[in-house]
Amino acid sequence: MPSDSDIALDARPVQKAEAELAARVEALRPLLREQAGRGETDRVVPAQIIEALGEAGVFRLLTPKRYGGLETDLRTLTEVSETLGTADGSSAWTGMIIAVTNWLACLFPDKAQEDVFGADPDARVTGVAAPTGMGEKVPGGWRVSGRWSYNSGAPYATWAAVGALLKDDHGAVVDQALVLIPAGDLTIEDTWHMAGMKGTASNTLIARDVFVPEYRALSVPATAEGARVRSRPEEALYGSTFGPMLLLCLMGPLLGLGRAALDIVLEAAAAKPLSFTTHARQADSVGVQMQVAEAALKLETARLHTYQAVDAVDRAAPVAPLDYAARAHIRAQAGYAAQQVLEAIGILLNAHGSSAFAETHPLQRIWRDANVAARHAGLIPAVGLEVYGKSLLDVDERVSLMV
Repeated sequence: MPSDSDIALDARPVQKAEAELAARVEALRPLLREQAGRGETDRVVPAQIIEALGEAGVFRLLTPKRYGGLETDLRTLTEVSETLGTADGSSAWTGMIIAVTNWLACLFPDKAQEDVFGADPDARVTGVAAPTGMGEKVPGGWRVSGRWSYNSGAPYATWAAVGALLKDDHGAVVDQALVLIPAGDLTIEDTWHMAGMKGTASNTLIARDVFVPEYRALSVPATAEGARVRSRPEEALYGSTFGPMLLLCLMGPLLGLGRAALDIVLEAAAAKPLSFTTHARQADSVGVQMQVAEAALKLETARLHTYQAVDAVDRAAPVAPLDYAARAHIRAQAGYAAQQVLEAIGILLNAHGSSAFAETHPLQRIWRDANVAARHAGLIPAVGLEVYGKSLLDVDERVSLMV
């Protein structure tokens, strides 16, 4: 049993590392704000931003220490992407996606991890979980073909984890899997022409008869239910519950966008007049006061739900995956929190007025980015409510693997 002094000595480096990480991420915000417009115009986060995110350690947040990673947790990822989201939604989303998909790659067998991170500790994995590919059984693995849309960060990926239905020798589908493929074996089709999150370059990946060795395929149904054998039990991060990890990570950038919108409106209200009224400042209007208060509470509600769920995932990681009831609750919380952010931003734009929609105004980009991000399939509120409602009512019907 370590003494109190040993515990204190062990704790100091961790706290220092966390503070240093937070400072590095905070220092990125001016650059992200400055380059946000360029990311929209070019429809890809600038390479300068990707380099800065890498140097700050964002892509290594969830990779193992044995490969030079930071091996933090879901809370740290959420806090980091929330901070980045206050400056630019596309940069925050891209950084978050690469970080969490790097985590996903670490659920594969050790040999696959070595393929990805052994030669390149700075590997950047992106991916699409939807099983829109097909794998045919061949000696030693599968021959995979498919198209995968909405692959955020595609131009900067070195590997991709993509969904495929696996067939046996007789052509029957035997599993739904994620397969790891080097980015060089895939082509990118420019399909991401969207109203928001333009800089994420979430284009379509294409594979044509790519060989994937057996050890680079991960069963999604089995992994979703916690059927994993880790060769390094001390790496608790990779015991995090699959579905909630991949859903909650999406909330960080959205929370950041909401915070940014609130800050902009509050700052402007101190000087901006309220047209067609006697109020020289919006801040003097009871109507505006009520609107910003309601928006702030909605954002607080979103954060409370998000971080309550995030902490539940992190607490369970060293012990056992969360049970289905807890996972169903989290699925609903994620979708509900995302809607609270959207409602808050809508109220804030009403309070600020039509000038928010000028092309040069950051509020209109925040509004567009948030509305696109919140439509991610993992955040669809109706699905989350259905999943949670069935769980509460003991209706034994699974409508999604991503729970």
